[in-house]
Amino acid sequence: MARKANAAKVRLIIMLFIVAALCIFCAIAPHFMPNDPNRAELLSAKQAPSEKFPWGTDALGRCVLSRVLSGAATTVFSALLIVVLSLVVGCAVGVICGYFGGGLDAFMMRVVDVFLAFPGMVLALAVAGMLGKGLNNAIIALVATGWCQYARLSRSYVLSLRQENFVLAARLNGQSSNSIMMKHILPNALRPVIVTASLSIGGAMLSLAGLSFLGLGAQAPAAEWGSMLSDGRGLMQKAPWIVLYPSLAIFVSSVLFNLMGDSVRDVLDPLDSRNIFSKVIPTKKGNF
Repeated sequence: MARKANAAKVRLIIMLFIVAALCIFCAIAPHFMPNDPNRAELLSAKQAPSEKFPWGTDALGRCVLSRVLSGAATTVFSALLIVVLSLVVGCAVGVICGYFGGGLDAFMMRVVDVFLAFPGMVLALAVAGMLGKGLNNAIIALVATGWCQYARLSRSYVLSLRQENFVLAARLNGQSSNSIMMKHILPNALRPVIVTASLSIGGAMLSLAGLSFLGLGAQAPAAEWGSMLSDGRGLMQKAPWIVLYPSLAIFVSSVLFNLMGDSVRDVLDPLDSRNIFSKVIPTKKGNF
């Protein structure tokens, strides 16, 4: 058991290091662009990979490598922002509703039920369509449709935690509701939420790329991997490199984030019987 626990920890450390390296690379990637990502050279349009354009050019003669590097930070960090904002909003709603209950809880959970009744991408398309085109509106649309799962999950844990002895003792000790929620309930409810969030980053990236592919995300001339796929979808046979490299970038990034999420789940998920923390007493149990 100890050997499996140590192996899970090692895998998590390795994946966190790799993902951190990916994020650092995305931040500094624009410094390695061989050409201006927005400079159009019509005489070089749809040019195959060459010394000047290592990954070829698109229909307007723009360097594909430069645009992939330019759009790395936009795509990856936007996906991270979507997950973080969804987690914050969802946890706030879930903890408050689960702790206080009553009419507010009933109303908000019916709202969550309505949101969860629709496929997430369909609802995001509807919200993005109402807000209009643009990267910021696409992020808002995905956050507006993504917070529900965190609200439902955190509420379910709060309902079980609020009757625990350490919470009852904190109430008898005179602590306020805000103090109990922040110091005792939230830290114990965060673990499964963090697992879900880590597994959702790749999906958020794909959803954002999907909205951009449909023209609802980043707008020209900004480089974003999803919009690059949209620009090259009609040239897949004549110039496949236009969509090949953005697709590979999305694929590799999504796989890395999913592998990291699997590693986080192996270490933190309290519902997994193989989990090294499944028998641990809540960390805040003795702090009143």
